[in-house]
Order: sequence, then C-alpha cells, then structure tokens
Amino acid sequence: MAHWLKHSITAQAIKSADLKVRDTVESTLADIEARGDAAIRDLAIKFDKMDRDSYRLSSAEIDACYSQLTKRDIADIEFAQTQVRNFAKHQRASIQDIEVETLPGVILGHKNVPMNAAGCYVPGGKYPLLASAHMSVITAKVAGVPRIITCAPPFNGKPAHAIVAAQHMAGADEIYCLGGIQAIGAMAIGTETITPVDIIVGPGNAFVAEAKRQLYGRVGIDLFAGPTETLVIADESVDGELCATDLLGQAEHGPDSPAILLTTSESLARDTMAQIERLLKILPTADIARQAWENYGQVIVADSDEEMLQIANDLAYEHVQVMTKDPDWFLQHMRNYGALFLGPRTNVAFGDKAIGTNHTLPTKKAARYTGGLWVGKFLKTCTYQKVTTDEASALIGSYCSRLCALEGFAGHGEQANIRVRRYGKKHVPYAGIVE
Repeated sequence: MAHWLKHSITAQAIKSADLKVRDTVESTLADIEARGDAAIRDLAIKFDKMDRDSYRLSSAEIDACYSQLTKRDIADIEFAQTQVRNFAKHQRASIQDIEVETLPGVILGHKNVPMNAAGCYVPGGKYPLLASAHMSVITAKVAGVPRIITCAPPFNGKPAHAIVAAQHMAGADEIYCLGGIQAIGAMAIGTETITPVDIIVGPGNAFVAEAKRQLYGRVGIDLFAGPTETLVIADESVDGELCATDLLGQAEHGPDSPAILLTTSESLARDTMAQIERLLKILPTADIARQAWENYGQVIVADSDEEMLQIANDLAYEHVQVMTKDPDWFLQHMRNYGALFLGPRTNVAFGDKAIGTNHTLPTKKAARYTGGLWVGKFLKTCTYQKVTTDEASALIGSYCSRLCALEGFAGHGEQANIRVRRYGKKHVPYAGIVE
C-alpha cells in the first residue's frame, strides 16, 4: 500500500484559487467583447506595462529583435525548429485521406482539411519561452494553415527578442506583443484591428488556460494546458540527485507547478528530498521552485511497479519521466499521460526545448482523453459520400426509408423515398407522405 512522505496543499485550496481565476477571466473577456481594441490597450498597460497604438510588431521591430541575437543563438533556434519540423512532417505523412467503395456504387471518404487561421500563444512573462513558438507555429505550418498569428507578452518591458525571432523564423504571419487574457481574447474574439482565428493553441498560466476554456466553442482549442505538471517514476537504479534535478527543473516554471516523485524505494525518496533542499540553496530560480515544491510537491512510496502504474494512471500527469530498470514496461502499460520520457538519458527539458516532440501537453487530468498538440489538431477530418449507380441509391434509400419511419421522421423518409421512386426498379412501400 502506497504511503506519502510529502503531501501537496489541499484540493479545496486549489479549487478556491481556481474560482478566483474563473471570475477574473469571465469579466475580462466580457470587457474585450464590449470594447475591443480599447480594452486590449487598457489591459496591456495594466498587466504588460506596455502602451502602444498597435500591438502588432512591424518589420523593423522584428529586425531589431534579430539584431540582438548572436549567430550561435540563431543556429540553436534553427536546430530546435528543424527537429520539431521533421517530427511534424512525419506526423502529417501518417494522416491519410481515404476513399473506399463500401458497397457497389457507394463511395465514402474523408479529407483532412487545414483550418483557415490559428492563434498561437507563446508564454514569456517570467522567462522568454521561445520554444513554444516552434511547437505551435511550425506544427500549424506543416498542417497547411494559411494564416498564423502569435501573441507573446513583453519581457522586461519590451518585446522579447528571442521569442520574436523564433516566431518569425517559424513562419508566423502576424506577431503581436500581448500577454495573458488579453492575448487570448484578442485572438479568439477579435477587435477592430485583429481578425479572429479558428483555433487557439499554446501553453500558459492559469489565466491563459481558463480563458481558453471559456472561449472553447467560439473557437477551437488544442487542449487545457495550465501550469506544468511533472511526475518522476523511479526506482533504486537511479539516485536522488538525478530525481531532484528533474523535479526542480520543471517546478521552476511557476509557483503552482506540481512535481511528484513516485518510487518503490524509500531510501531514494528520502535521498531525493534531501537533494532538493540542497539544490534549492543554489538554484538561481529557487524562489519560484521552492514555492512550487512546498505547496504542490509530493513524494509517494509504492510497493511495486504495478502500484506505481495505477497511481500514475490515476494522476494522468502532463510529463511523466520514467527512470526504472525497465522503462519500456511503463511505455507498454501506461494509458494516461501527456508525454513519456523513458530512461535516465532523456528528460523533460529535452522535450521542452530541442528533441522534436511537442511540449504543449494536457494538464489537470486532461490526459485521460487527449494527447498533446500535434499536426492533427490543425486539421479537420471531413467526410463525404457519393452514390454512383441507380441500384445503390435505391438500395440505401429503402433501408433509410424504413429506419426513418421507425423514428417518425417523415421529411427524412421522403428524401429516401424520392430516390427509391426515381432510381429503383421496384416500388418500396413507405408509411410517410407518399406511398
């Protein structure tokens, strides 16, 4: 039976915080709906500390951001974007249009049609997270989306030069310096100067995630990507320093980022907790990481791999790093996770920054029903049908007629009946409008 060496704050405390976020987002989106650009500007001044006539960056501003990067910086961004693009292309190649003749004269198919416009949010208030530009813009480009706009908050009072360059290099058509609720609202609702999009993608803080949730239906969204979640599954084959490093490496995302160690070794659990305390004394981002660890960190000791599997599937965490003697066993058996990182040679940071898989992943148990952002999120799988012979039309029509009669749908039934009368060799009785 598993036992906890460390608990996070209570579920009730988390729920209370969520309710405050929900109310703030609702009123802010209503203001954007009512006042458009004026509301965006007021919010940008208040939260982004930036006052401009237009929040869309000009070509000159984009060039100025490039000028602040070294050749090495640009080459590194190009490397990461190449990895993301390569994997996205393989994903796109796996998505096939189909057309099949299911009965003689009955042709059914589907086409994978790109959306017309995508809005990509790139978080960057605390850290300039340029990797999110690769993950969203490039993936949308590979899917074939013709219009892609991006929003990222300013960093230290001005456009984050690395984010701007990454957005441009990835292929963004419009780049805006906006953060938070106002960015999501502007892209989804639209204003006098910003044409709304069809889907909003990208990770963000609790306010960004809640804004996407409230706007879902008006626009599509990729998934609910709130504060970063990390689960490290480990046994005695690794040491506490490695586990502690990987937990704190993700806890630094924000003060509400959960990080959990799940292990079958109590000695590893205690070593990891001691190593965390040591690292928090020297980690430059310790102020944020400590808040996350103290309030949301957990340490769970299980009796077996099977029990760890059950707990991990119940948690349904965003990032799941497996450092056990047989990590492939978890690959074969785990069902609920955003992304798996298998073995001590890989880690979540690789996935976040450079390896090529997408880092926009489900949080708050959404991994029970969705995976992360991928090319398919920007495609609509749209079906079509074609009946090419009189015999096929009459055959399907006779079945459709009788089924409509069972449901009492006379108008539907007559759509079938008229085909039977025109194309069929034999009259098919129908208890509807026309016999």
